[in-house]
Parts: sequence; C-alpha cells; structure tokens
Amino acid sequence: MSLEDIAARAGVSRSTVSRVINNETYVSEKTRRRVMEVIEQVGFAPNPAARALVTQRTKVIGVIIPQVPIVTFEDAYYYPSLLQGVSRITNAHDYALLLWLGNSDVDEERFHRRIISNRLMDGAIIASAAHDDPLIQHFLDNNIPFVLVERPGRDADRISFVTIDNFQAAYSVVMHLIALGRRRIGTITGNLAITDGQDRLAGYRQALEDAGLGVDESLIAVGNFSFRGGYNGMRALIAQRVDAVFAGNDITARGALQALHEAGLRIPDDIAIVGFDDLPTATQVTPPLTTVRQPIEEKGAQATTILLHIIENGHSAPQQVYLPTELIIRESCGALHRKE
Repeated sequence: MSLEDIAARAGVSRSTVSRVINNETYVSEKTRRRVMEVIEQVGFAPNPAARALVTQRTKVIGVIIPQVPIVTFEDAYYYPSLLQGVSRITNAHDYALLLWLGNSDVDEERFHRRIISNRLMDGAIIASAAHDDPLIQHFLDNNIPFVLVERPGRDADRISFVTIDNFQAAYSVVMHLIALGRRRIGTITGNLAITDGQDRLAGYRQALEDAGLGVDESLIAVGNFSFRGGYNGMRALIAQRVDAVFAGNDITARGALQALHEAGLRIPDDIAIVGFDDLPTATQVTPPLTTVRQPIEEKGAQATTILLHIIENGHSAPQQVYLPTELIIRESCGALHRKE
C-alpha cells in the first residue's frame, strides 16, 4: 500500500496524506480524521527511512552509559530501573530506544567515534558520564539534543539534566551517624570521575567539618560504586578503627558488609554502615541496610520527557530537575537499637 493508494481511498492528494503522517499543520481536522481512518483500515505503516528524509527525525533516541558493563549491571537493578523509566516514555510517544554501553575491550576514542558517526538518533540521554566526557562537548558544539542523568561538571547553564542533591543526601547520612554518637566515620566512595561520586564525597566532608570533627584522609577509601571496591575499602577501614562507614551505594555497602562479617565484627555494634540508592539488596542483606532512597525510574522518565520536548519543540532554556531523596532507617546504622 503506497501513499498514492491511501490518497485515492481518502479522496485527497498524496501531499495531504504525507502531511497527516508527519503530523504537519495546514490540514483540517475533518481531512486528518478521514486519512487516519483509511490508514487504520488498511494497516499502513510508513517507511521509517523515507519519513526520516522528510521530517529529519528518526523517532529514535539513544541512551549512552560510558561504563564497563560488568560494573554497570553489577547490581542488576539501578540501570535496568533507569531504562524502565526511559522506555515508559519512549513507548508512550512511539520512539525507539538505542542503547550504547561502554566496554573495556573498546577504547574510549573508538566508542565516542561510533556514537558521533551514528545517524539514527534524534537525541540522547547520557548516564554516569565522566564530568569531562568529550561527548558532552560534541553534543553542545553541534546542537544535538541531549539530557544528562546527573549534574554536569561544567557548562551547567547550557545543559538540561535530571538528578538528586547528592551533596545534601550524603551530608544528611553523616549527620545522622554523628547524632547516633559515631565519631570515627569513614567512607567508601563511588566513582570520583562522575559528579554523583564527587558530590557524595563533598557532602561527607562538609558534614564532618560542620560537626567539628575534621576530615581524616585515611578514612576515605575509593570504591568505584562496586562490590569489590566496597569489600577492599572496608578491609582498609577496619584497620583504621572506624566506628561507622558511609558507602557510595548499596552495592558498595554489600561488599563492605561481607568484609565485616568475615572479620567477625558486629553490625551496628562495632561498626555502623549506611548505603545509597535503596536497591532491593538493601533489605536482603544482614542486617537490613540503612540507605538513601532515590527515585531511579523517575529520573529516567523525566530525563526522557525533557529530551522529547527538546527534539519536538527545539532548544529552549535548559531544564534542570532535582528529585527528592529520603533516608531510610533500618538496622545497620544502630538507630533502631538505640530506640529499643
């Protein structure tokens, strides 16, 4: 079935059918309904490549995660949940999704070159990129629609993003531990190449300073948001005689818990621990993990909504959204024991 066939059945010109399919103006509502009825009757599906030539759109957006997949999907929840939020919006607007995953077997320059040379995407969502990732600058320089799922490290006034206040969330965790009487508080950081990791470390530092405890650099272990990083970081912090640890995320906290169990230490009596994200694993470990809950799926959904608005309506003032977080109190921090 061709456009000419649709036009003949609807009693209109081929150009009118084309305008209806591409959702253009200058078509009366009565004519639009008549054409759409014929399209529905015959089950016509426009050729995507041909439509892209006319509209300059492919109805495809990319999601770029410049991470090694084994780290990206280690928790089997955070990124799938983020992608669920993205796909909920793309499906509702008849967009397709193209996923780009960084890989340790492909060098960064080649990965970037493949994305830049791709012509399928109308725009992109970038998640967990380094603050100086050259893709961001390329998209800015070439006016390509994109939205970050974190606070940008620079050019914030030019970039749309959806995130949480990682600084304040981390600050509240450390202040909570201090209120419980903990004084030698360590941290196992996230990936310090991205702003989420940087902001959580900054919040940890500021809380200690504001409480008059000062920052002991020997109590800061780099964890990279991974289980192995949490395990190794906790073993190092045990030797520093910490009485509490703030882990960069729940997967890091899970690794830390394993190290504590192997060392025969009691949680929270000997060492309290708090994570971040409130993944399902937080209630599956022993003891259940105190953590910061963030709306992961909603981050993906809102970022996609903003991106589609930019694609379909053109660039406007950057939209910058901070979603709320909540400190979820469970057994690992000692607060429940104290209440008892």
